[in-house]
Amino acid sequence: MIDVSQLTKRYGRFVALDSISFSAQPGEILGFLGPNGAGKTTTMRILTGFMPPTNGHATVAGFDVVEQSLEMRRHVGYLPETVPLYRDMTVRGYLDFMAEIHGVKNRRQRVAEVLELVGMADRARSLVRSLSKGMRQRVGLAQAIVHDPEVLILDEPTIGLDPHQVQDVRALVRELGRTRTVLLSTHILPEAEQVCDRIIIIDRGRIVAIDTPEHLRDHLQRGVQVFLRVGGRADRREIARLVGAVQGVRSVEPHADGFIIQVKPNSEIRPALASAIVSQGLELLELRPWAVTLEEIFLELTTRLDQPAPRSGGARRA
Repeated sequence: MIDVSQLTKRYGRFVALDSISFSAQPGEILGFLGPNGAGKTTTMRILTGFMPPTNGHATVAGFDVVEQSLEMRRHVGYLPETVPLYRDMTVRGYLDFMAEIHGVKNRRQRVAEVLELVGMADRARSLVRSLSKGMRQRVGLAQAIVHDPEVLILDEPTIGLDPHQVQDVRALVRELGRTRTVLLSTHILPEAEQVCDRIIIIDRGRIVAIDTPEHLRDHLQRGVQVFLRVGGRADRREIARLVGAVQGVRSVEPHADGFIIQVKPNSEIRPALASAIVSQGLELLELRPWAVTLEEIFLELTTRLDQPAPRSGGARRA
């Protein structure tokens, strides 16, 4: 439903997008992560027909974003970072107006459905200017889906929402993503993990990774790691020497109130590790697998552009 090939955008000598390529399929929620100025919003504006690319090609819902821009927009719902609302209209009046622009049949029924879907049915008669920022964000999401588009492009959909509203919007996005293609920009890393099937990490106009959160961790894990926490009065240096002597241990690094242990390939060290600790009269408080977080992955990839980008074969939800 989204197919991007060698997309480039230049502003004079500045390259905002540098030959990026990716695709997204129906029923997939694709996360778009990157620091400020990475090219996320530029990409979304091109894919929604708001600006042309300098080079490259993109299709959304089967329509070329340049040659068939008007037809493409009929199949796309867009929530920009700054929600375009008419402050002096009521919520229902605004959504009815947007539905009319999109040529929606049975507008009243559809507007009522969307209001219920985004949890704004009780504020249908409120003026937009009287709404909180979080409620205005919900109205913006409602206008993006009022015409029941096949593709949703959402730029920071949970920005400005309180924790309860964030959970509601995330659940709604997951539900919408069951039958639609969703491209979701966010700077909230846990949000990408909870909502997205795959993640694109972009930095300085270049894609540095496309994969599932789980596979990204696997690529950057550099082998198996375990976390060890020991009780008792033993010196931390003594514990590190004891653990380092266990067969299969590659390295031992202090971390918080314990140690991160790097394990050699094809080694199972936990039984021997537990035995070594207990045999010295120490208390084994914690011994568990240790995984890098999405935040660590993000920081590593966006500080080393020359690293080969880990890619998968296009993971989909089961």
